[in-house]
Amino acid sequence: MDPLVLTESTIPDLKESRPRGRVSQALLIVGFIVLVIVALIMFVPFLFSLATSFKTPPDATKLTFRTMFWPPAPTLDAYRTAFDSNIGRWFLNSALVAVVWIVGRIAMDTLAGYAFARMHFPGRDLIFTLMLATMMIPGIVLIIPRFILLQHLHLLNTYGALTVPFLADVFGIFLMKQFFESIPLDLEEAARIDGASRYQIFRTIVLPNTIPALSALAIFSFQGSWNNFVEPVIFISGGNTNLYTLPVGLANFKSLYLTNWPVLMAIAVITTVPMALFFLVFQRYFISGNLVSGIKG
Repeated sequence: MDPLVLTESTIPDLKESRPRGRVSQALLIVGFIVLVIVALIMFVPFLFSLATSFKTPPDATKLTFRTMFWPPAPTLDAYRTAFDSNIGRWFLNSALVAVVWIVGRIAMDTLAGYAFARMHFPGRDLIFTLMLATMMIPGIVLIIPRFILLQHLHLLNTYGALTVPFLADVFGIFLMKQFFESIPLDLEEAARIDGASRYQIFRTIVLPNTIPALSALAIFSFQGSWNNFVEPVIFISGGNTNLYTLPVGLANFKSLYLTNWPVLMAIAVITTVPMALFFLVFQRYFISGNLVSGIKG
């Protein structure tokens, strides 16, 4: 039958497809509107913090719908107070710790993930299962053992306390293992037939194909480091403010400027903006990282 010829049996199908297409478009529009509304609602706290940081202390206590998101008399006094403190050193500390976290986890998690994905050794599956089981342990439970270990290693109140316990991460190992298993094994076998060693295969074939996973791992590491608060508070004590990171510095500001909301909001904005910019630039890697972690091995 000529496909261009319409029969009575095909006309009802065409009539039914039109309403279905309209319903799908309507649902798509409604879903988009709902997502926009939810995004705006979630953005409200940051807008409130940003507006408050440009207010004077008296204006910050006047919460009206008009002045909640727009300061009546904008001023930079809160930011001047923040920058007159040790916030520059805290920012550098956070940046340094974040870089060490990223480099350490990329190196450790990548090598461990490749070993679990491609190498065969006794107890491999059991070790990997036990490592995954540690993800169910609340992080607060591990603080005391880490504190004792750092004390014996004489790393308390040093940069080592902020970096050494976090150079490897079970989730990062799991992420890289899943991604390595998604790479066709034929590529490595072909290189092995050509005489390439395991190191050459890993460096020239495997690593170039794992850039999305490495980017996702770097971003997750940066996010975890930048927002880390509990461990730095416990591992850095004795009033050594030169080792504070931004979250700890914000808590210190809260005790010094208990009722000065503009100053507190100013340092909160300074702490949030780098993470927000990082996310906006690399948001697609957050999505790809979540997808990679769900790949069946």
